[in-house]
Amino acid sequence: MWVEGTVGGAYVRRSLKTKSWERAQTECYRLEAVRDPAPEKPRPVGITIPDAVRAYLQDAKDRGLRQSTLSKLDTIFRKQFLTWAAKRRFVRLADLDVVALRDFRSSWTDKPLSKSKKQSRVMGFFHFCQRSKWITEHPMLGIGAIKVDQTPTDYFTVNEFERILDSTDLYRDQRGDSGNGSRIRALTLLMRWSGLRIRDAVTLERNRLSEDDKLLLYQAKTRQPVYVPLPPQVAKGLRSVPPGPRPNRMYFFWSGNGLPKTAVADWQRSYRRLFKLADLRKADGTPKRCHPQMFRDTFAVEMLLAGVPLDQVSILLGHKSIRVTEKHYAPWVRARQEQLERSVRQAWESKSTRSSQKCGHDPASGNQLTAAICSSVG
Repeated sequence: MWVEGTVGGAYVRRSLKTKSWERAQTECYRLEAVRDPAPEKPRPVGITIPDAVRAYLQDAKDRGLRQSTLSKLDTIFRKQFLTWAAKRRFVRLADLDVVALRDFRSSWTDKPLSKSKKQSRVMGFFHFCQRSKWITEHPMLGIGAIKVDQTPTDYFTVNEFERILDSTDLYRDQRGDSGNGSRIRALTLLMRWSGLRIRDAVTLERNRLSEDDKLLLYQAKTRQPVYVPLPPQVAKGLRSVPPGPRPNRMYFFWSGNGLPKTAVADWQRSYRRLFKLADLRKADGTPKRCHPQMFRDTFAVEMLLAGVPLDQVSILLGHKSIRVTEKHYAPWVRARQEQLERSVRQAWESKSTRSSQKCGHDPASGNQLTAAICSSVG
């Protein structure tokens, strides 16, 4: 059989060297594929970097992320990323490659842990761009992870916590008012016995404290409320906390005006003054680094040392996974510590038994020199 016709604008007349109609059709299809390949798919639209950032921030807002998270994303991408791109004269998203993004990372002045979190957020931005079909390859995949040396979780011992409470009696704010001493004492006791973060404690609503001194921590995904019972004196101190400069009947410590992060920043400054009054020291005499998060850590550590299971502590802390709790507080799990101690003691006993068997002697054998040496060593 012969084939004659036009393929891809070129005239073709040739023998197919077959008498089979099926083979002839297959050969024709092959010739058409070679001479007239499928048209290339249109390349992604060259979206600009500002438009991509604007779309990403809007998507984060539409997903209902917390205001604190949105603020961090705005700082990273609108203030830092766009400023860096404009300085380097990058306009299109497709212009960014691994080398360029390494240069962006080198401009960060944060500490390793903050850098690691920032890099994760930048990774998420380019995942969003890739899913939107604006880029075909993920440029951040070629950038290695940032090494972070995780420092062990520190907390306040019983004596240190009592010293902090005693310092609240000496506390004066910048105006010399001693009324805030009672307020900061109540806030300190709240964080210590509830495990709340400072933001959640500062913005705590009064209706979350029940008449039987149980505090509503959060609503679980199963729509079941999670409560923690407070010691009676802590609950009593909350109900009688003195009002602030601008009191609000809905909250214990917040006026309800402005952003929560502004109120948190004010309390953090107050705690810096309080920790300075407490003057906590390490065993070597150097000052102990203190911050309000350590009240939450103290709650978790004391619960674990008391034998409360790790999964229950994870629920009280509101962690998304027990792995998060284990990452920060595994060294303080009492059951694990006791198991380690038992293992060490068993190793001692096993070694002692083997040494006794090795050093034992038979009087009939006359091996008294070895027994004397072993006895002196023992």
